[in-house]
Amino acid sequence: MTVDLTGKRALVTGGASGLGKAMCEAFAAAGAAVTVADVDADAAGAVAESIGGQAWVVNLADTSALEGIDIDVDILVNNAGIQRIHPITEFPLEEWRLIMTLMLEAPFVLTKAALPAMYARGWGRVINLSSVHGLRASANKSAYVAAKHGLMGLTKTTALEAGPHGVTCNAINPGYVLTPLVKGQIAEQARTNGISEDEVLEKVFLGHAAVPRLAEPEDIAALALFLASDAAGVVTGAAHSVDGGWTAA
Repeated sequence: MTVDLTGKRALVTGGASGLGKAMCEAFAAAGAAVTVADVDADAAGAVAESIGGQAWVVNLADTSALEGIDIDVDILVNNAGIQRIHPITEFPLEEWRLIMTLMLEAPFVLTKAALPAMYARGWGRVINLSSVHGLRASANKSAYVAAKHGLMGLTKTTALEAGPHGVTCNAINPGYVLTPLVKGQIAEQARTNGISEDEVLEKVFLGHAAVPRLAEPEDIAALALFLASDAAGVVTGAAHSVDGGWTAA
């Protein structure tokens, strides 16, 4: 299916690398004017230059600086995120708060800022990058799991409120995706455990999956492109899993 986003404006947070970069590239290739939002100024500028878009250097962990802003875009993708891994009994409160602010509060603030213009036009798309951990839990990831579950709640509520105005809101829930970050984790675990990278991939990263491969960033971008299209006009409030069957069990 060919998606034409000519004349649409898209904002992608965490757009300078990984899944965000792939989505920026996909939207731009479909004709959208893309704003690459990221805390990394150099990387955001490089991606924006490569796709003919613009960069917005922003620290989404400082939500107080964002309160009250207006965002006039047709497509908002809340993608920015981080990970911290600790047992609950050892989880530093400041790290818990950082994850909650960046991955739940910031999407709320940006959605709040973007909806009025979408409502006025009678068309809009909000796409939240959740995770398999928005549907399942893992030990030692309490903050990440809680934030992603919260993002699912925000997705559903936004869908209910925004639907009558012609605006949809959906979540994409990837499992592990073969980004440079994950590739580095595979190599690191292979070295640490004295096994091959293929063994790490099979036992750790594909241990829950029915499909014996990881998703690529382009797989996620293709789904985001569909959700941003007119063809997805009645698709809303849903969790779209891209996890190789992890959540099927």
